[in-house]
Amino acid sequence: MKLIRFGLPGEEKAGLVTDAGMFDVSAFGEDYGEKFFATNGLTRLAAWFAQHAGECPQVPAGTRLGAPIQRPSKIICIGLNYADHARETNAAIPAEPIVFFKSTTALVGPNDNLVIPRNSEKTDWEVELVVVIGKKATYVEEKDALDYVAGYCLHNDYSERAFQIERGGQWVKGKSCDTFAPLGPWMATKDEIADVNNLRLWLTVNGQKMQDGNTSNFIFNVQYVVSYLSQFMTLLPGDMISTGTPAGVGLGMNPQVYLKAGDVIELGIDGLGTSKQTAVAYK
Repeated sequence: MKLIRFGLPGEEKAGLVTDAGMFDVSAFGEDYGEKFFATNGLTRLAAWFAQHAGECPQVPAGTRLGAPIQRPSKIICIGLNYADHARETNAAIPAEPIVFFKSTTALVGPNDNLVIPRNSEKTDWEVELVVVIGKKATYVEEKDALDYVAGYCLHNDYSERAFQIERGGQWVKGKSCDTFAPLGPWMATKDEIADVNNLRLWLTVNGQKMQDGNTSNFIFNVQYVVSYLSQFMTLLPGDMISTGTPAGVGLGMNPQVYLKAGDVIELGIDGLGTSKQTAVAYK
């Protein structure tokens, strides 16, 4: 299944994407959040839709999409998880995953505007694969890790590099500005993706290809990351793990390139759709 949430910000309804289009499944009565995933919601929704598909209204083309996951308890990010990205930023290849958090208030829909923060001169892009946790996970073994995964999403891990690197403290400051986590268009359940560790991901700015990578180049693959994180914290249903970005970010260019108002950023991952953000100045 492919899960979407659609409608005005803060008023999103649950939907599904099928070969026949997008459908409103709000009559199912649940949003796609922690409780839904924790109570076997994916299986229950599939059974419900099989019986009620003919009664579900179609979502008109052009309807705004929200993030496909209701605000999670955590957005956990893995830094420098592609060797080519580590090299372009002159960073050492990590011996263990680099872990940081991104504020849940950064979460927005896949095609919402990117708001460049006040006083920002170094807002950067990062196409990433997100893993959505499907059930409570603590001390998970790597061989069992995918049993705890609900599905996958496309994510742009926007980063303000001066806030992140030049202002002291932790990376979270440069990762958490409003609109810095556009997610979707959909969450694909894990059965939709044959091999999550072999997916092409790409990003363009104003039509120019900036990133073109593959998750086969992970330093730490999805199973390892889920297991690793579960050794340090309990992962709850609906939690997001953003797994890192390949080479091609503005920080790694010579000279460096950063986003400005009017820039159009488009990105995609095999099987997980595409998204498009337009950069606007903070007002």
